[in-house]
Amino acid sequence: MQDLLPEFKGYLQKNKNASASTLDSYLRDVSQFTESFTALRIKNIAVVEKTDIEKYIKILNEKGRSDSTVTRNIASIRCYFGFLESIGKINNNPAKNVKLKKVIKKMPEILTSKEIDLLLSQPDKFLPKGIRDAAMLELLYATGIRVSELIEINVSDINLSGGVLICRSQSSSRIIPIYEEAIASIAKYVKNARNLMSTDNSGQALFVNMNGSRLTRQGFWKIIKKYSLEAGIKKDITPHTLRHSFALHLLENGAQLKDIQEMLGHTDIASTQIYAAMLNDRFKSVYNKFHPKAK
Repeated sequence: MQDLLPEFKGYLQKNKNASASTLDSYLRDVSQFTESFTALRIKNIAVVEKTDIEKYIKILNEKGRSDSTVTRNIASIRCYFGFLESIGKINNNPAKNVKLKKVIKKMPEILTSKEIDLLLSQPDKFLPKGIRDAAMLELLYATGIRVSELIEINVSDINLSGGVLICRSQSSSRIIPIYEEAIASIAKYVKNARNLMSTDNSGQALFVNMNGSRLTRQGFWKIIKKYSLEAGIKKDITPHTLRHSFALHLLENGAQLKDIQEMLGHTDIASTQIYAAMLNDRFKSVYNKFHPKAK
């Protein structure tokens, strides 16, 4: 039933309001699961049992996959069988009672203001690639958007004169302000660099790679890793780090949690409340360190 993956993708988009990265992960997980059928001696997906899925999970564990990756795989497989059940391809979901691993959620890594400045200063702003990279990093920190949203931005989504970004998703859109330094950086890229990098394949993509195609998530991952190493920042920086730093820095400076939720595009305030918890932990740490009666 590998040929049902496109239909499964449509099911996720319609019923799960899944982001582009979640869609990619679920489809990849299910595809890799079905590719393992020969090793698991499974004839086809219609005869899969709970024990087969548990054997597959054991293989993932033996390969050293993280708890969060294994948990996501179980969720992906469970969702796929739920889809097959909904369209009448199977009668029961064999993954329904497969236990999810308990994952201890780590607090996200946050950069200080000095570390942000250091990271943003790394690109060579005399070269087209450096001008592009500087614009991307500034825009991420200015708006807190996801990397999946960054690479999907079109030229028309940026209003430089109005100082705002229109961030569009499959089900909604939101308008996010951009500070002046980021506007200037993006304007410099559009005027002096994008035209040198773009080709007929670029379309309306705002950020393109050196071949003129729309930049990918993997491409941006390499970019931010490169600059974090050059900056000598010891923290484990990921493409999401600037998003987390954006949110916590706004909260530290007095922004309301509800406003941050809307700018981040969180559908549930619980997703945003992690930053309030982080701020509380930081205040407690400062209190315990410096209050004379707390020592």
